[in-house]
Amino acid sequence: MVLLVDSTVDSVTDTVFRGMFAARKSVFIDLLKWDLPVLDGRYEVDQFDDAHARYLILTNADHAHLASARLLPTTRPHILDTLFPALCERAVPRGPRVWEISRFCLGRQLRAAERRQVRNQLVSAIAAHALQAEIEIYTGVAEIAWLEQILSFGWQCRPLGEPLPNQGAILGALEITITPNTPADLTAGGVWFPIVPTNCRRAAPPTAEAPR
Repeated sequence: MVLLVDSTVDSVTDTVFRGMFAARKSVFIDLLKWDLPVLDGRYEVDQFDDAHARYLILTNADHAHLASARLLPTTRPHILDTLFPALCERAVPRGPRVWEISRFCLGRQLRAAERRQVRNQLVSAIAAHALQAEIEIYTGVAEIAWLEQILSFGWQCRPLGEPLPNQGAILGALEITITPNTPADLTAGGVWFPIVPTNCRRAAPPTAEAPR
């Protein structure tokens, strides 16, 4: 199941939402050693996790986190324009139909074959959501190995500038154009998985005062 989370609290979404933030801490901080804020020793939550963010969260039947991604409107501050504008040769792409993909997170419990399948499901859900929501362009920042994967998926995708070193990694910015042909393009790339995100009410990000 893929949930599109972007509204108010309910008990299922609260469980899923907290699972996502915990998984982000496990992947980006514990595994990749990114220098990011940690809330209550359990959750990775930053300044962009606000009321304007949307989340696509892939779960199993027990609502346990498998994978997730955060979508940010580019009409407001987001990662590319706030932290990494130098990755763009020209102006940072912005507009009501331009959204940024960030925090693409695959659960560390997944085995290799499961990771590929779950990755494809989440990529497909990102494309399907764009077609539903009339999003025409996604942008993003990625380390070079992940950037090369994204460019190979088969969709219309291009770098926005030359990759640059950053804190021991090489980062690049990219732009993905979503069209009605994107599912066919992803099918040709062996990535497309027909899955439609389910709208779900959103829980607030965890806070230090929230019950565990």
